[in-house]
Amino acid sequence: MLYCVGDIHGFTSQLDRALNLIKADGGADAPIVFLGDYVDRGPDAKGTIQALIDGQASGRPWTCLIGNHDLMFWRFVTGGITEDAHIKSNKGWLHHRLGGNTTLASYLDAEALRTATGIADFATEGLDPTPELARSKLLDAARTAVPQTHLEWIAAQPRHYETHDHIFVHAGLRVGVPLAEQTEDDLTWIRDGWIDSDANHGKVVVHGHTALDFPQHHGNRINLDAGAGYGRTLVPAVLDDGKWFTLDETGRTALTPRD
Repeated sequence: MLYCVGDIHGFTSQLDRALNLIKADGGADAPIVFLGDYVDRGPDAKGTIQALIDGQASGRPWTCLIGNHDLMFWRFVTGGITEDAHIKSNKGWLHHRLGGNTTLASYLDAEALRTATGIADFATEGLDPTPELARSKLLDAARTAVPQTHLEWIAAQPRHYETHDHIFVHAGLRVGVPLAEQTEDDLTWIRDGWIDSDANHGKVVVHGHTALDFPQHHGNRINLDAGAGYGRTLVPAVLDDGKWFTLDETGRTALTPRD
């Protein structure tokens, strides 16, 4: 059996629930693939990352892929970058819709954020566009508060995971391109030409990134982002003997290809 968890987005309580469901179904040492986006929008990015680090350190067979939001967080703290060409709305990472503000708020106290930005409730409002002085102050504060181990962990985790029948990625694949030739941007950002493709990728691709109300099986791909980043329920899934199931407190429900 292999378990899989979609985008968590800093909702550590949702992660705890998902882990309890997996433990009840397959035991505490069940193998899990996490699909990335551990930060942004939710209130506890710091706690989510630490929980995954601690799980791996304790010997849990957990594979933690990296998503675009994790990379945006890493790029801000390491390089002060808040913009990304992949964001079609042109919003920056510190815009409340992107959620970088809540991630920084999980590492910095309210007074430090107020001092840096001049905003009484940065954790809710965000700051985009970001004046250069505020960006500089936030960057200095973040570099002091964010543990180096969290940054090193993001940099070190894989961008894809492959089994005999499945490919696990955060966002998807460029259609028709071998896995070895996919770029980090493809694996962590792609939507155009991917979401609407019914191409056979050789293996079933399991991904997150594009939020739904509930996981969906499309035959050639499975989307497990159930929208936890927007306040919906994180839905773990399990692959057992070639069949997929979602998990909740009542047990398993078959996840089958849509008509």
